[in-house]
Amino acid sequence: MIMYAEVECMLYEGRSLKQKRSIIKRIMAKLRNDLNVATTELEYHDLWQRTKLGIVTLSNDKTHAEQVIQTALNTIDTFTEIERTITEVEAL
Repeated sequence: MIMYAEVECMLYEGRSLKQKRSIIKRIMAKLRNDLNVATTELEYHDLWQRTKLGIVTLSNDKTHAEQVIQTALNTIDTFTEIERTITEVEAL
């Protein structure tokens, strides 16, 4: 089972692309280290106040994959520098 999420976020505290990349790197590292999920920035590479992340996990159990993605979304919500706006989750 492949579970995939696209997450759009607004960044309010960063004032440059360098600060945005620093925040995104911290989020991606935490997700990778804590949950063993793959993440990447999908869109808005040249905008410092907006990002779209792709998160994917593999599991032999659909319930487990859903739990991992939900935990990843909750982890993103713990970062005060960003606000999660649009989230789409899909099972492949």
